[in-house]
Amino acid sequence: MFSPLLQSIIEREGYPVVDHDDLDAVTVELPFAMLFVAGDALRVAESNDVAVVVPELDKAFAGAITPLIVSRDSERDIQRRYRFNAFPVLIFLRYGEYLGVIPRVQDWNDYIRDIPEILSREPSEPPAFQFPDGCGAPQPNLQH
Repeated sequence: MFSPLLQSIIEREGYPVVDHDDLDAVTVELPFAMLFVAGDALRVAESNDVAVVVPELDKAFAGAITPLIVSRDSERDIQRRYRFNAFPVLIFLRYGEYLGVIPRVQDWNDYIRDIPEILSREPSEPPAFQFPDGCGAPQPNLQH
């Protein structure tokens, strides 16, 4: 279930909600897609902040990027596929192929600078999954 704010944006803007099963079929025909993976708005404070930014980005890029909202029950599958470690996230695709991500909320100028750079990239595999700092097994102390 989406936050009431995100649900109202989806309804007002007419944004499609996609899941991991129909993602490829939907995005393969789109020159540029921007997937919004919101995460749990009750636990992730920035979720609603980025939700508000999505329609503004849609307008700023004059509809050249198709916004798609990832269903809540597909978020973990999408996270495994695109290997990001922070919610919310915007994932950019060209004809269904990975271009890059922007995690969490950013300054407006950063979006306006970074999105064209991401869209200009050649499609690639998502980068290897990175654990956030402080996660994982402690490193052994090799000093004696």
